[in-house]
Amino acid sequence: MNRFKRFAPLIVLAGVIVLIFAMGWNRYLSLDTIRTHGAGFHAFKDANYILCLLILMAVFAVLTASVVPGVFFVTITAGYLFGPWVGGISTSIAATVGALIVYAVARSALGEALRRKAERDRGLMQKVCDAIDRDTFWYVLASRLAVVVPFHMINIAAGIMAVRLTPYTIATVIGLLPAHIIYCWIGARLNELLRTNPNPDFQALFGQFWAPMAGVFVLAVVLPFGLKGLQRALGRKVPA
Repeated sequence: MNRFKRFAPLIVLAGVIVLIFAMGWNRYLSLDTIRTHGAGFHAFKDANYILCLLILMAVFAVLTASVVPGVFFVTITAGYLFGPWVGGISTSIAATVGALIVYAVARSALGEALRRKAERDRGLMQKVCDAIDRDTFWYVLASRLAVVVPFHMINIAAGIMAVRLTPYTIATVIGLLPAHIIYCWIGARLNELLRTNPNPDFQALFGQFWAPMAGVFVLAVVLPFGLKGLQRALGRKVPA
């Protein structure tokens, strides 16, 4: 029974992943879905604003937790429907919920085994675990801002380390927010462009978004180093 309780979250999560692929729902995670169903999405949103927002957040959280590729397109859809601020904040919260689900699965079912394996291999996962253990808030914040860091590796490592949830959750929400606002801004711009051209060349359209993509590059490369410098500066000011 104890073993079943440990692995129950993992079994449920695996079942969700199988269901998504078996039903073919992953095929809808593309910009073509916006092109085909965008008007219907907007009509539903206008008639049921809160319900639509809650459904989008629930879908986003489930997809984030299930590691299904294409969650980026849900972020674009959030911006398309709700704009950069509501879309960015809501998807950041939903992504944090998905991250906490992965954290719980890693902690309950896989924590001890993965921790032993990480310590034995002394590879990237162990380095991530050690860094999170030293300073949860700052490491998670910098890792979330650096969008090139594997999202779920942080979640799994946090579960293995059983880090304190409060700094982990706050750092995740704050760290995801800038990139999500940028992606939702792109979605909002798509909304405006599709009004004038219902059948655009999406690849050509994304060529127009060099400025927000440059912002993502800054998040990925520059900002984490700035945060590290700020952390060192604050550390020097704290009396021993």
